[in-house]
Amino acid sequence: MLPSSHAVPISATDPRLLNNPEFQPPEFRGPQFLADAFSEFISASSQLEASYRGLQQKVAHLSGELADRNAALTRSLDENSRIRTALEKMIDSLPCGVLVLDSGDAIVTINPEGRRLLGVNLNRVRNLRQLSNASRIDFTALAASQSDGQDTELRLTNTAGDRWVAIGRRELACSPQEPELGGTQLRSIWILRDITATHEAEREREAARRATALAEISSILAHEIRNPLASLELFAELIAQDPGAASQWIAHLRAGIRTLSGTVNNVLSMNGENHLRFAPLDLSECVREAVEFVRPVAEQANVHLGFQPAQEPLTVQGNADGIRQVVLNLVCNAIRHTPAEGRIDVSVGQERGPAGTIASVEVRDTGCGIPEEQKAQLFEAGFSGTGETPGLGLAVCERLMRLHAGCIRVWSQVNKGSRFCLEFPA
Repeated sequence: MLPSSHAVPISATDPRLLNNPEFQPPEFRGPQFLADAFSEFISASSQLEASYRGLQQKVAHLSGELADRNAALTRSLDENSRIRTALEKMIDSLPCGVLVLDSGDAIVTINPEGRRLLGVNLNRVRNLRQLSNASRIDFTALAASQSDGQDTELRLTNTAGDRWVAIGRRELACSPQEPELGGTQLRSIWILRDITATHEAEREREAARRATALAEISSILAHEIRNPLASLELFAELIAQDPGAASQWIAHLRAGIRTLSGTVNNVLSMNGENHLRFAPLDLSECVREAVEFVRPVAEQANVHLGFQPAQEPLTVQGNADGIRQVVLNLVCNAIRHTPAEGRIDVSVGQERGPAGTIASVEVRDTGCGIPEEQKAQLFEAGFSGTGETPGLGLAVCERLMRLHAGCIRVWSQVNKGSRFCLEFPA
């Protein structure tokens, strides 16, 4: 059959019709043509039927796979729903507050403990900004100041009363292509812990510590003051009985009173808060005042006490009372371990070091020295080489020197004396 664009009128006697069987009418084709056409029809029908059966098989197979996948998807959704419900129950039952935010700072969930600690109603709070306004906690500033995993302790006041809460943030490492919850991309989780009980326990421990310290102070003062007070009472009676020798007894009274003053200051320094006020001061003058203060004690023990100031004015940043207490402790300690007719020399100087100028105070004695095995415990509170003192003097010295950003060093040999050196940044 010719294309329609080329169709032209032809006659029945046209040679093209007579020579082409396709253009011949059925009455000119014969039985063989019909048999061949029917055979081709049967073959085409068989092929179509086979293709149809194959197509039905594929449809049935795909329908089965689709049903299986739908069933698996239904089971997965049901399992996810159960897991989500279980997780929500677990989060709701946690003893700490849990706040989950998405990438737009919208609140995904906040458990009952979190709402209780923050004192907020979730129906009126939808995002972090609204939560900050409702709870009066600047979560944005907390997020900017905290590192991941760091906690910040805050005191909150709401209808439930004053509470101490530790708030920490954890960033969630989620892929942007994997929504975490209901199609929402999660970003961070905040953990809120009620630490009110911990603060109350700490306050109770501090009160107990102070009570124990007060008991220790009372015990030490009772032990250290009892004997000197008895001596002072004796000297007062001697003055009353023999006015002519009053000057001698008054010197002993002065020594006893200054020993008691040093003991009380040591106890207060060891158990106090150590809030010292620092100012520029003349180190030589400060040390000279301490030496003169303790001189009556040296005279009572018949020990010579010498003082050598710095060759030029030496200024340090320090607390005058604290420095005087350190010198007083070192000299009193040297007096106790130096026999009669012995010598104690106190000197002030300076030297150049890698870190700058170092001001130094040296206390040297001709006493019995310190055994090697005792040097490691020398500056521990409560340690006494003889057991006759509460062991606070050198511990107070070491603490006061640390507060002055300085240090204390010691050199000693048994039966040859000791040398203590105080170093201050000048």
